[in-house]
Amino acid sequence: MKTKIYQAFDYFLLFCVLVLVCLGIMFIYSSGINSEGVNVSNEYIKQIIWAGIGFALMLFIAVSDYRRLDRYVAYLYVFCAAILIYTKLFGRYVNGARSWIGFGGFGIQPSEFCKILYILFLAWYLERYKNEDPLKRFLFAFAIFLLPTALILLQPDLGTAMVYIPIFLLMCFVAGLPLRYIALVFLCGMLTVIFAVLPIYQSEIAHVSYTAINILTSSKLRLLVIIASASICLIGIFGKIFFPENKYFYWIAYFFGIICVALIFSKLAGSVLKDYQIKRLIVFIDPDSDPRGSGWNIIQSKIAIGSGNFFGQGFLRGTQSHYRFLPEQSTDFIFSILAEEFGFFGGILVFLLYFGLLIRIVYIMRGTNNEFGYYICAGILAMFFFHFIVNVGMVMGIMPITGIPLLFLSYGGSSLWTALFCVGLVMSVNSHKFEL
Repeated sequence: MKTKIYQAFDYFLLFCVLVLVCLGIMFIYSSGINSEGVNVSNEYIKQIIWAGIGFALMLFIAVSDYRRLDRYVAYLYVFCAAILIYTKLFGRYVNGARSWIGFGGFGIQPSEFCKILYILFLAWYLERYKNEDPLKRFLFAFAIFLLPTALILLQPDLGTAMVYIPIFLLMCFVAGLPLRYIALVFLCGMLTVIFAVLPIYQSEIAHVSYTAINILTSSKLRLLVIIASASICLIGIFGKIFFPENKYFYWIAYFFGIICVALIFSKLAGSVLKDYQIKRLIVFIDPDSDPRGSGWNIIQSKIAIGSGNFFGQGFLRGTQSHYRFLPEQSTDFIFSILAEEFGFFGGILVFLLYFGLLIRIVYIMRGTNNEFGYYICAGILAMFFFHFIVNVGMVMGIMPITGIPLLFLSYGGSSLWTALFCVGLVMSVNSHKFEL
């Protein structure tokens, strides 16, 4: 059944997104104002153009039938992998990562658009093979997650790669996969990050030598621990095979396997990521340990947010951004400008708009009869939530600096188009919610 145009729109979603995008354009304009009150940037003009194209794209997807995508998602996923490989080999370096491609002044970030293809393909697989053996289903889903994530890490773009993790975890959770499998990935990821950053924390922030952390800095000691963990894991596996009724062997293999994998992956992460990139993940613990280096961003952002008080200093009257104390102020730190000029009131407004957006997606997800659409909404929900929590937490100094933009507000065509495309998908799911 063909959907009429007025039936395809979710007007509450449209309102939330429209207000967020307008706020973004306003403060991108403000970010271009210098200390003399003159706008020296045309970023806001580009953002208006990208927003116009993005809304047209969103409305086109909203009136289309998302279910027709299921026949193409496998090919699109292969294209996603191919374009990420091309980007790694021939892309442009931006902020230390080869993550952009383009011609002349036009450039796109393929890893942003690949989030959509990743969500679509994972949703297709989870729906198509819902009766598969849980372990086999999980392993294939993990392979779908691992390929684009590994290619993005090789660029290396840690911030974008991190977004793929909550998408995978939430989609697997709503698909009914066993929690122990999901927890396995979560714990491996968390321990990998912890093991990778602890040596930098010891040398750059704590300035104290800890015996346990020295294991991670010594290649020989790390190798011994890896061998010991792998051996205990194998003992647990054999014990489970020969004594299947004893659950202790299973959990021994489970936990020591996690430790072994995390130690190996953290070593690989340390070889891919530079020390300064790892330091940015932990400098929020003590920004004053490097106030003119990695800690500068957080310190200036907190000053901007704190100076906003309740109602802010007024639109176009912020000092931190106009005197160029804020880094990446139109992208990663756009919320800092908003909080400085609109204050606590402006921050709460953004929180409420995002809360309404996320709650509406949950409502649409629970109301659809189609599992493919259900999983798509879950992936988009995870992506929006993670972007919001990490970016706002980052500029407030309570989370690591990862370079994740605030969707709908931050400057950038790739992230804006990706977000608006996803909103269009959610609207399409809603307009076909009673159709299998």
